[in-house]
Amino acid sequence: MNLVSMRVITNDVERLVSFYEGISGTSATRYTPDFAELTTPRGTLAIGSTRTLTAFGAEGELQPETNRSVILEFLVEDVDATFLQLKDQVPAFLQEPTTMPWGNRSLLFHDPDGNLINFFTPVTPEAIRKFAL
Repeated sequence: MNLVSMRVITNDVERLVSFYEGISGTSATRYTPDFAELTTPRGTLAIGSTRTLTAFGAEGELQPETNRSVILEFLVEDVDATFLQLKDQVPAFLQEPTTMPWGNRSLLFHDPDGNLINFFTPVTPEAIRKFAL
């Protein structure tokens, strides 16, 4: 098994896609007005409208803007530099860059739908080895 993608369901695909393009510096592929993907070397963040749930027979299974259990995590080269770049794009940070006990330096904030985002940089030798490409 290989996890390759996470999908966020939203009421406003364009708003969310534009936000993720801005914070990541990555252009999304917009397949339809209801579905787009941001692809990185390690995986893909898919963003779909609630209308896409119909294709799965899963209408009503998910409710946008209610995430209370998932953190979307992105490996960045330098979390401190990224924090300075994001200050104009992110209205509030839950946590400014902080070194965590497991060896990552992390930055936490919400996307426009309220999903929790963690940008992190490994800083201990063990964490650096773990995330080496």
